[in-house]
Amino acid sequence: MEPPEHRAEGAGPFTTRLTWHRPEGGTVVWESRPARKRGTLSVRDPGGTVAMTPTADTEALDRLRRLNSVASGAFFLGGMLFALGAGVAQFGSGDPVESASIYFAGGLCFSIGGYTSLLQVLNAPRHAQGGGAPATPGWRWWGYEPMRLDWLSTFVLFAGTLVFGVNLLDSFLQGLTVQQTNRLIWTPDVVGCVLFLVSGHLAFAEICHRSRPCVRSRSLGWWVVAVNQFGSVLFMVSALAAFTRPSTQSLVNADIANWGTLCGALCFALGGVLQAFERP
Repeated sequence: MEPPEHRAEGAGPFTTRLTWHRPEGGTVVWESRPARKRGTLSVRDPGGTVAMTPTADTEALDRLRRLNSVASGAFFLGGMLFALGAGVAQFGSGDPVESASIYFAGGLCFSIGGYTSLLQVLNAPRHAQGGGAPATPGWRWWGYEPMRLDWLSTFVLFAGTLVFGVNLLDSFLQGLTVQQTNRLIWTPDVVGCVLFLVSGHLAFAEICHRSRPCVRSRSLGWWVVAVNQFGSVLFMVSALAAFTRPSTQSLVNADIANWGTLCGALCFALGGVLQAFERP
């Protein structure tokens, strides 16, 4: 049986990998993450040799490189600031305003990283139907593309950073009751963690081309997603431990809350370092 002209793969209604069979032999493979991160697609010639081919001109690749640098730097700095804030809370003077200020600075960095990740999706080369050369769109600051898995993953990530911002701003409030603390500080924290976990699951679906997570230890992109998702799990553990019990007016476990935040933040800092090498 002759191979199909092209094959689409992905998770649910989302297409994350397209394979074209060229008339002269060989195949061309477009994958969502390598295309928007590295600006490349894979070409296999009739002899079986595989080469990574640029999908855009030098100017477009420089654009991707700059966006990647900003995103990776923002996540690294945000992770380090969150780790510092948790360290101050655990080992420092115990002044809540001091740690809240450090957390807020880290939250700004996370929001910058989340928005820049969304810009990477909006301004990456787009695959062309029929195996033609991918086209680079004009610069956009915003776009609504919910049927693209990469857009959905980065949008949810950015939304999570904004929800964390609500939590971080409310943490400056003084004289709150237990109920107000749980409603204004703890609830946005948990919602932000859920959004981070959802974003990480969608990122796994994009890189694995299926709904279930996979293991691709030779893929740098997979390691970036896996490390960040582990950090999101630790953030969720920290958030659950930070619930204030009305009966005792104390956290469920302050040590777990601080250590979970510290270790989760270091994961995001490491993810930022790894992402710096996932560039054109």
